[in-house]
Amino acid sequence: MHLYPAIDLRQGRVVRLAQGEAGRETAYHADPVAVAEAFVQAGAQWLHVVDLDRAFGTGSNTPLIRRVVESVRGRARVQIGGGIRSLAALDEVLALGVDRVVLGTAVAREPALVPAALARAGNERIAVGLDARGGRIAIRGWTETTDLLLEQVAVQVRDQGVVRVVYTDVARDGMLTGPDLGGARALGELGLRVILSGGIASLNDLRAARAAGLEGAIVGRALYEGRFGLAQALEAAGA
Repeated sequence: MHLYPAIDLRQGRVVRLAQGEAGRETAYHADPVAVAEAFVQAGAQWLHVVDLDRAFGTGSNTPLIRRVVESVRGRARVQIGGGIRSLAALDEVLALGVDRVVLGTAVAREPALVPAALARAGNERIAVGLDARGGRIAIRGWTETTDLLLEQVAVQVRDQGVVRVVYTDVARDGMLTGPDLGGARALGELGLRVILSGGIASLNDLRAARAAGLEGAIVGRALYEGRFGLAQALEAAGA
């Protein structure tokens, strides 16, 4: 199972949000490039970078993301998400040299974006973020919850050619309460490769995700707050 240390960017800093709420922020580091470098030196083969400013529609960390990508190029791959809701935004982040782009859940409202993005970059470089609150899709930086069911959108994007999704249970994100393995397994049973996000608090959570056959897991707060080290996490994930 691949392990993705998370680097969430807001106003140039590395932060984590509780349940995705802008007002519940904890800042961990002022230098995202240094954080990326430390993760790679500790053995990370992937980084999961999120531009929260773009997701909230309050700005962009594009120059900083370019520096992160350039810093780790040839040593680790970069997956990026956050506010990528159009082909123009997709082209902008692909130009940074990232290895995979996670489309925002605006695809739930704009389904034509998915086949267009796949035609642009192929299904190995495109994933879809399935962010859910109470089983329903949340969009626009999780500030809105739609009436669309998680499974409904998962089937939609699968049938459009998507092979990989990043699944987040919003209520668990940043809370260290354990991930929603049941929801992730259900998505896997639809034939999707699943990267689990939200709530991972222990090495046992990672072992359980690996045992469930998930393709990957994203870890943020537990690493930043020293619940375990990256080397331990990589071992537990079998990365």
